[in-house]
Amino acid sequence: MQAVQLVRTRIAFSASAFAELVLWQTPKPVAGAAHYFKYRLAYVVNGVCVLRYDNEVGKGDHRHYDGKESAYKFSTPEQLIADFQRDIARWNHENRNS
Repeated sequence: MQAVQLVRTRIAFSASAFAELVLWQTPKPVAGAAHYFKYRLAYVVNGVCVLRYDNEVGKGDHRHYDGKESAYKFSTPEQLIADFQRDIARWNHENRNS
C-alpha cells in the first residue's frame, strides 16, 4: 500500500492570511510517530508562517507557535485539525492589533 492523500486544501482567511492543510494516511508509521499519518498544517500571514503542525521524519509530532517548537500529542486527524483551528483563532486574537 502506498500513502493515500486524505486532505490537501488551502483556506483563505483574508487577503493576507491563509491556512494550508496536507494530510496523508501511510502504510506504516513515520519515524518518530506511533500512528499512520503524515501531515503538515501551516498558517501564513503576510507571507510568514506563524503557526505550523507537522511530523517530519525523525522529529515526531510537533508544532511551531510564537517562534517556539513544542511536542504535540497526536490522537486523530479530526483532533489535529481542531487543535490547529483553535491555535489559528488564538494567534489571530493575540495579534489582532499588529
